[in-house]
Amino acid sequence: MSSVLGIVGSPRKNGNTHSLVSKILDGARQQGATVETIFLGDQSIRECDGCHACWHGNACSKHDDMNKIYQQINQTDILVLGTPVYWYGPTALMKGFIDRFVYYNCEQNRVHVKGKSVVLAIPFEDESVETVMPVLQFFERSLSYLRMNLAGKVIAQGVGKKGEIASRTDLLESAFLLGQKVVQKQSFY
Repeated sequence: MSSVLGIVGSPRKNGNTHSLVSKILDGARQQGATVETIFLGDQSIRECDGCHACWHGNACSKHDDMNKIYQQINQTDILVLGTPVYWYGPTALMKGFIDRFVYYNCEQNRVHVKGKSVVLAIPFEDESVETVMPVLQFFERSLSYLRMNLAGKVIAQGVGKKGEIASRTDLLESAFLLGQKVVQKQSFY
């Protein structure tokens, strides 16, 4: 049985990002996966200061919630990362979270994420798909560097108001189907 960890990088619960991540997790659950959700806004995650303790195989020098989350990431099969687009980038919550992936720079830690599947959920207010491109590139390059597999994405443009995604049944259905698909694909490995 696969396990899927959803990471909501929006400060708003029950907003567009949360809804998309939840739909992906619903699809995964329907395929028999165990699912869990972490709201980054509820966590205390300090910034990485580049001390490089983790690069030498030591535990992260920051004593915060990320140390617990590392264990959850290590034990899950699939990650779902959700963030709205803020100023052509991910939220500060998501950026700080991904900055702490420097922990996986060390070969002995990288084994925990190498080959792991990741799904992206990215809603944003603007109608132009160009607006999301810097966020996609950020994730694509970061995941590629860590040798993680970008297994799929749901891009939802034109949804800025809280809960506006509820009227976009096409996007919610795509998210659900993506959750199913990524678990089905995982079961073949």
